[in-house]
Amino acid sequence: MSILSHHSFDIGAKFARLLPAQPCLLCGAASHDGLCCANCDAELPRIGAGHCPVCGLPTPDGNVCGQCLKHAPPFDHTVAAFSYGFPVDKLIQALKFNDRLILVDFLAQALALRIETRPDCIVAMPLHPARLRERGFNQSLLLARRISRKLRLPLLADACERVRNTPPQSALPWKERDKNMRQAFTCKPGSAVRGKHVAIVDDVMTTGASIGELARALKKAGASEVSAWVVARTLPHS
Repeated sequence: MSILSHHSFDIGAKFARLLPAQPCLLCGAASHDGLCCANCDAELPRIGAGHCPVCGLPTPDGNVCGQCLKHAPPFDHTVAAFSYGFPVDKLIQALKFNDRLILVDFLAQALALRIETRPDCIVAMPLHPARLRERGFNQSLLLARRISRKLRLPLLADACERVRNTPPQSALPWKERDKNMRQAFTCKPGSAVRGKHVAIVDDVMTTGASIGELARALKKAGASEVSAWVVARTLPHS
């Protein structure tokens, strides 16, 4: 039985790594390879090379897609570890909505391994204070902290804030998501992003509306370049 169905196995990642073997969080078999056994890890839907370097969507040759050439998004690059499909979608949902914080290291490590170009600093996709009080934590900030330590990059934890408590993007049709996020973010005075290449860390990118609006705020504050780092990218067939 999967570890995700048992709250008693939701232990700290550091303690879990000390165990000689533990149940794979996907299939439940004994794993000596960390939270996920080698067989399950090999089946995860990792993003391949044939994707637009700007938006992360598939392209035949890995070059910039036609949409980004015609209407470039506010961010300049996208790095994604996985496509947003089973079982990665269930892992991210378990982290966000079921407090499975043991998954933070696993997902952050998968994303950190895909980073090739180092920015000057990173920021996390902020939650509105009301949503933060409701959830109790910001999963994007937890991911960003792990990545900051793994890659030895400065984390500007308080540089940006969400000033509009917008409805969840997942509850809206794709065509309404850009409008929902307009002017949702701001960068605080003295946020130290001017002239910097800033990477935004988030769990999932679907339309890119949230990251695009935050990238717009960062560039308004003087950032010279903005990258999107996401654990999972929703692809068209999803």
